Amino acid sequence: MKVCTDACLFGAWVAKQPSIETAHSILDIGTGTGLLSLILAQVTDKNSTKITAVEIESQAAAEASSNFNLSKWSERLMLVNESIQNYTANFMAAADEKNKFDIIITNPPFYEGDLKSPDSNKNKAAHSTELSWTSLVENSASLLKEEGHFFVLVPTLRAYTMQKLAEVSHLYLLEEVLVYNDAKHLPFRSFLHFQKRKQGLDKGNSVLRNKIVIKNTDNSYSPAFTELLKDYYLHL
Repeated sequence: MKVCTDACLFGAWVAKQPSIETAHSILDIGTGTGLLSLILAQVTDKNSTKITAVEIESQAAAEASSNFNLSKWSERLMLVNESIQNYTANFMAAADEKNKFDIIITNPPFYEGDLKSPDSNKNKAAHSTELSWTSLVENSASLLKEEGHFFVLVPTLRAYTMQKLAEVSHLYLLEEVLVYNDAKHLPFRSFLHFQKRKQGLDKGNSVLRNKIVIKNTDNSYSPAFTELLKDYYLHL
């Protein structure tokens, strides 16, 4: 499971969020090759934010660990090769409220009834059999500080499902960004930004709605895409 465009765009979008600037601790659930953790490590270099990346699949975890060690932010990046369920259980047994995370970011597995690959490792990374969305949300809410921020990348057609599941765990939607490959097609991904609130959001608060189109009509990258990824893509 290598780097993909929507994950790069998602990481760059999260990196621009004001809450990242003040975060002391970040958790990346299902880090894969470590892409999102490495993007956030770059933008939090000045305040020495600690980033924990959890990955269940052993080969992906080994690759992420190698990528972390080769980066100049290796001292602030920690790789944990286990399920988020086990990680949460161990964390909650040993930690207190002040050690919970300011930010949780995840590009979770989201395929359910789709045809599976012959490769069991790819299935573990891409299909939600190992980590249901309900479990993802519940574990994230347990690990997140009060008023902490939860960022998740999902297929647009399932964004409302994620929103409803999150509300059960007192994670309330602040912003949704619809991602389009081009202006001629429907959006295929949604970036969702939630905040943990015991009492919920004020009734007057409305969800911020935005969109990003990746390609222009001539198949070149759009200004919005270029602006977000120019610091990470060598050819932009």
